Amino acid sequence: MRIARFSLDGNVAFGAVEGDGPDGLVLDIIKGIPFADFELSGTKVPLSKVRLLPPVLPSKVVAFGRNYAEHAAELGNEVPDVPYAFLKPSTSVIGPGDAIAYPSFSQELHYEAELAVVIGRMCREVPRERVKDVILGYTCANDVTARDVQQREKQWARAKGFDTSCPLGPWVETDIDLATAGDLTIQCTVNGEQRQLGRTSQMIHSIEDMIVNATEAMTLLPGDVVLTGTPAGVGPLNVGDEVAVTVQGIGTLTNKVIKRG
Repeated sequence: MRIARFSLDGNVAFGAVEGDGPDGLVLDIIKGIPFADFELSGTKVPLSKVRLLPPVLPSKVVAFGRNYAEHAAELGNEVPDVPYAFLKPSTSVIGPGDAIAYPSFSQELHYEAELAVVIGRMCREVPRERVKDVILGYTCANDVTARDVQQREKQWARAKGFDTSCPLGPWVETDIDLATAGDLTIQCTVNGEQRQLGRTSQMIHSIEDMIVNATEAMTLLPGDVVLTGTPAGVGPLNVGDEVAVTVQGIGTLTNKVIKRG
């Protein structure tokens, strides 16, 4: 099931995305929330009539860096022996079609296309064999990074945590299992030109590794998001660029870069 969060006439709800093609998609409005038992209402709305929002509102985004060897190498970094985690705040999250505001304190903004894992239940100290039980589904993410700030400040809070630095969407796909999630194509285009192309099978640390690592340290809540790293090919974004992240079996997340007002 593809679960989207949307706004219609000022009201926010979740819906199951049905159909194929941009003109044939409809939302069957969900009674309740996707983190508990819910029913489909049978009330359907064309996707073209709503505004898609971030598919979840995480309390935190736990992201993992340097999880693809070629990406680590292209930035002159060593591959970490254990998962390398950092946090992005909830205020960094935006949805499909929302603008990425170029931060005033940076001169080198980069895209980073990623597979995102959406947590479905509160969890702590999750054993590997139970990881599948805490996952609601998967979505597309762009770990937008102020690269010059990251390199200058040697820590990543401002470089990766600024407002609009975590686009998510367009929806959460729940019908992907862990084995499938471990071998999906990830692509990034800027203004229609391919910049990144990789597969999640190239990840150094698996989804299980990352969730075990994160939950050893902190409790994850329903709707929290885990970013799994980016393939090689990262590069600059400029004001006016349109950046699109596509993950096989999920969809495409598109955002435009604007000047921060």
